[in-house]
Amino acid sequence: MEALRPVPRTLLRDRAYASIRDAIVAGEIEPGAVVRDADLAERLGLSRAPVREAFSRLVEEGLLESKPQSYTRVTPVVAAEVRDAAAVVGAMHELVTRVAVPRLRDTDLDAMRAANDRFAAAVAAGDVDAALRADDELHDVPVRVSGNRAAAATVARYTPLIRRLERRRFGEGGSCRSAGLHERLIEACAEGDTDGAVRVTADIWHTLADLADAD
Repeated sequence: MEALRPVPRTLLRDRAYASIRDAIVAGEIEPGAVVRDADLAERLGLSRAPVREAFSRLVEEGLLESKPQSYTRVTPVVAAEVRDAAAVVGAMHELVTRVAVPRLRDTDLDAMRAANDRFAAAVAAGDVDAALRADDELHDVPVRVSGNRAAAATVARYTPLIRRLERRRFGEGGSCRSAGLHERLIEACAEGDTDGAVRVTADIWHTLADLADAD
């Protein structure tokens, strides 16, 4: 039967990776916490092998640190690393914005507007998860439209480092100016103003870098 085909190992690895990454970003697994493959495998309903593979990937991406035969633990939030990540992610978003603006359709702009509406509502309600999810959805539109897979992979790799600091700022009652910047970005995109859209994109990511400088 078609529905009873074995689940590919890569899917289990990716499932473990996404679940552990999201728990670290959300603060459910706090900085400095020691993680054990057996414990997380049991919680996720997986074997230890895909969890170990996820650990290796998360070490490479800077969310975990490991000392062989000793420990694997969640890395601290380091301002310099967040600032570096914001610079890289920002550069990728500027690149894809320059390519995407001439290609954006009305449906793409509508998706960006709807995401920004959700973002603003979530910020007003203090819903951190919904705010960051909507923010990702908005910025994912030009990434997708650009078709640049290398940029997309770089954004996906380094954004979680930034999100950890953003979540902490939300938790401390910090304000967020991004909704207004998003509006300016969408307006520039709608007008076909590529240079203007790139400038606003740079402003958005410089704002995130400023969060790290204030840490």
